[in-house]
Amino acid sequence: MRLTTCLLIGALCVTPVSALAGNSQAAHGLHLNWLDKSVSPSQNFYKFANGTWQKNNPVPAAYSRWGIFSILYVENQKRVRGIIHKAAADKSAKPGSTTQKVGDFYKSGMDMKAIDAAGIKPLTPVFKRIKNIASLPQLQSTIAYLQNIGVTTPFAFGSMQDLKNSSKVIAGAYQSGLGLPDRDYYLKKDDKFKQIRAAYVKYIAAMFGLLGDSSSKAAAEAKTVMDIETHLAKAQMSRVAQRVPKNTYHVMTLKQMDALTPSINWKAYFAAIGLPKLDSANVAMPDYFKALSADLKSVSLADWKTYLRFHVIDDFAPYLSKKFVDENFKMSSVISGAKELQPRWQRVVSAENRAIGFAIGKLYVKQYFPPSSKKEVLAILHSIRHALKTDLETLSWMSPATRKAAIKKLSLMGERIGYPDKWRNYSKLAVVKGPYVVNIINSNEFENQRDLNKIGKPVDKNEWYMTPQTVNAYYDPSNNNINFPAGILQPPFFDPKAPLAVNYGALGFVMGHEMTHGFDDQGSQFDGHGNLKNWWTAQDKKKFDEATACISNHFSKYPVDGDLHVQGHLVTGEATADLGGLTLAWRAFHASPAYKNAKTIDGFTPDQQFFLGAAHVWAGNIRPQAERAQVTTDPHPPAIYRVNGTVANMPQFQKAFHVPNDSPMVNKHRCKIW
Repeated sequence: MRLTTCLLIGALCVTPVSALAGNSQAAHGLHLNWLDKSVSPSQNFYKFANGTWQKNNPVPAAYSRWGIFSILYVENQKRVRGIIHKAAADKSAKPGSTTQKVGDFYKSGMDMKAIDAAGIKPLTPVFKRIKNIASLPQLQSTIAYLQNIGVTTPFAFGSMQDLKNSSKVIAGAYQSGLGLPDRDYYLKKDDKFKQIRAAYVKYIAAMFGLLGDSSSKAAAEAKTVMDIETHLAKAQMSRVAQRVPKNTYHVMTLKQMDALTPSINWKAYFAAIGLPKLDSANVAMPDYFKALSADLKSVSLADWKTYLRFHVIDDFAPYLSKKFVDENFKMSSVISGAKELQPRWQRVVSAENRAIGFAIGKLYVKQYFPPSSKKEVLAILHSIRHALKTDLETLSWMSPATRKAAIKKLSLMGERIGYPDKWRNYSKLAVVKGPYVVNIINSNEFENQRDLNKIGKPVDKNEWYMTPQTVNAYYDPSNNNINFPAGILQPPFFDPKAPLAVNYGALGFVMGHEMTHGFDDQGSQFDGHGNLKNWWTAQDKKKFDEATACISNHFSKYPVDGDLHVQGHLVTGEATADLGGLTLAWRAFHASPAYKNAKTIDGFTPDQQFFLGAAHVWAGNIRPQAERAQVTTDPHPPAIYRVNGTVANMPQFQKAFHVPNDSPMVNKHRCKIW
């Protein structure tokens, strides 16, 4: 479990590249044909900036959302497919080589004839192991086995950076075990969540039916699974509570763990996962594990076997024969709103990116991101960093002691652009020509073992958690570094031909966002070395908490899908980073030499271009089901509020577009932190 904070979370949801084109200014990156001039920027800036783009780019049937991230994601998938095709066609590839693994993984996923012929036979040993469970110790050892191959079990276990000693990697145990996206899907009382639960029960029964169970038996089994998961959900910690690092930091000795969970033999479990000498771990959610321990005794072995059997087929269904794929998609569409499956090649490329993404990334960087690409990007990053340093030096509300610690943290913040200096080693991963699901299992085992092997060793400061081809970015509080993969460093985020105002509004916004995460409600609890340590005076912390509470309250007012609202306390960190990031980018732009020479284009001033550049990167459409899922599970606000909610707190925006004080685009009680 990592506390990395990303620019975007969730499935990145093809339209032609022309969706990124503008009018006469297309070469300059100012997409004026995206604007809907029937909407006033003073009423809805997001619609003004992106309304015509939205009308011309409805969500394709195979997606739950569609936007600029989606388009770049699919374009990168096409690039990756080209790399994979080349590897697959190389008949001289040596067994065990990267080329062989990249090529054979893809071929195994695309061979539908072989996949359909194999059916569930590749999973026979897994089902047999579950069937043979005859005692609580065997249930526990089977849970360890299933975790290793990538199956959802009642709890998760892996490595984590010690929050209070960032040089160490320790073990961590976490709540898990649900088939729906979050505990709220089991607990919320409104009709839409009830409908999803009803569909889920039908889906569980359908999957048991595909395994050969009678309809009556399948229905009973579905109830069993739903009962277990609902009970687990009731004991789980909310996502809002998990945002407070101290809530999920409870390092315990083996003796303390045994006392907390008498039904779990941790020594035997550690031996089962290959760590017999392990004598402590962070139990992230003690109350959950206490409840789980009771469930392990009160729920019959037969019911636990039913539960595990379902999760095996649920987790591997996308990689099996067509009937399993179709049934699995039917359920996912209830949650996402997508109306048809993505093309098979896209699904296989996505799976391969998850399995051996850094092997592909090495080939991707060689072809699409030369070292020279870093230079211009770093110039923008360093100007934003300077803007933050200047801000920290002059903030009126910050005392000298806190100011000194904040500046030190910024000075220690690492910056990583494009790709890792050290590439991941996949030599121990076996990739076969088929069956496809075997490659999925092998890659899950490889990744699980790679993760467990880090426990007890020093932190690898060179490790990246996103592949170079990823269209995203992240801040890692435990390592205090900001990371920008090559995949996001392309238009419209960064366009060398665009006016600098647009690049600062787009890529500058992204960079400022990630940098500000080091000083948001969560990142501010870690020092410059990545340790969970208070570096604030009591008075300054009170002022800071009041400022972030303003953001939480502001975003809580935004409605979603009729009967829901944004969870302000869930999105506080991301909304804080958006406001801080765009503010820093604006200041850096104004401090740059290019600002003095910036020109008005087609009637839009440099400041207006800046805010249009920021809004354009969030252009998108989303289905109601996906937006409901987002506000339930995702710490990021919906795109429209990432734009409107952010600029509503910026007097710079009000001045740029001459927005009146009584406009909905002006927050009457402006939130301000940095």
